[in-house]
Amino acid sequence: MVEFKVVQVEKPEDVNVIIGGTHFIKSVEDIYEAVADSAPSVKFGLAFCEASGPRLVRKAGNDGDLVELAVKNAREIGAGHTFVLLIREAYPINILPRLKSIPEVTHIIAATANPLQVIVAETEQGRGIVGVIDGGSPLGVETEKEVEERRKFLRKIGYKL
Repeated sequence: MVEFKVVQVEKPEDVNVIIGGTHFIKSVEDIYEAVADSAPSVKFGLAFCEASGPRLVRKAGNDGDLVELAVKNAREIGAGHTFVLLIREAYPINILPRLKSIPEVTHIIAATANPLQVIVAETEQGRGIVGVIDGGSPLGVETEKEVEERRKFLRKIGYKL
């Protein structure tokens, strides 16, 4: 039997969240180092759900409030081998390349500043993430005007030449 649950990720508006899968307790230190090395001014909190042994939520970070909130979200999700990373004063685009290069990180499920819901499936063995709902559904298709605005914006903020 499977029961589904929707978990609303709790975060301040100025915080981005990255949720992913990783398979080893070493991940906590490796993710910490990757985040700190990727964006020196970043403030962050990390929580990792162990799937075996003592099955603790492991934690790290350089901002106590974000660490506490990452732990709260990880406990609500409750899926083994899942990490929740909350970041402030940086963006996922600054951190994702380093996260993806960590050998024990298996996948990234979400990286967003939008409101985020995690769809969790629960069986007698435990919980797993089925997917996420990231922000809202599209309201239309961009016109040529919006294409031009998008291109200008990316160049203005330095992501394109």
